[in-house]
Parts: sequence; C-alpha cells; structure tokens
Amino acid sequence: MIYNKLVRDRIPEIIRAKGGACKTCILSDEEYKDALDKKLGEELAEYLNSHDPEELADLLEVIYACAALQDLSPADLEQIRADKADKRGGFADKILLIES
Repeated sequence: MIYNKLVRDRIPEIIRAKGGACKTCILSDEEYKDALDKKLGEELAEYLNSHDPEELADLLEVIYACAALQDLSPADLEQIRADKADKRGGFADKILLIES
C-alpha cells in the first residue's frame, strides 16, 4: 500500500517489529514543512469527524512540530497562547459575534 505521508518517528520500527516491510525517506526542510501542513489538516479533519480526544493529542503533536520549525518550544508556544488569552480572552464564555 502506498501512503506518501508524514508518520510518527517510531512507525517504521513498529511496522518492522510486526514482520512488515516499509520504504521511507527523510524529507528536506521544505518538504517537511509542507508535510506538516498537510498532516495538520488531516489531523484536524479526523478530530472534526470523531471528536476523539486522541485526535486532539495528535493535533498537539503536529502543532509542536510546526512550532519547532520556528525554534519555539512547547513552553514558548504556551507562553504565546497565555499572553494572547490575557489580552483578548479565551473561548470559555461561548460568545458568538453576530455583527460589528
């Protein structure tokens, strides 16, 4: 079966441990960025389809990888999120802006 998609680092190892075979390659930085963008869309679609919390965890993993491309750690990203929440709020109040 042909996949041509970004997978978690241990997936080839897991496939081989189960007696399977797989062909892989290492992406260039630009290819990796493009693959992460595609993966982000895939994981979001999976979450929207299932609302499974594991899909949220997958989204976070891809988001952390995207942040790392910008030399941001998960803590850096959390600080940016917290700063924005302090300035503009979060989404806990369930506000829908109808018109402005």
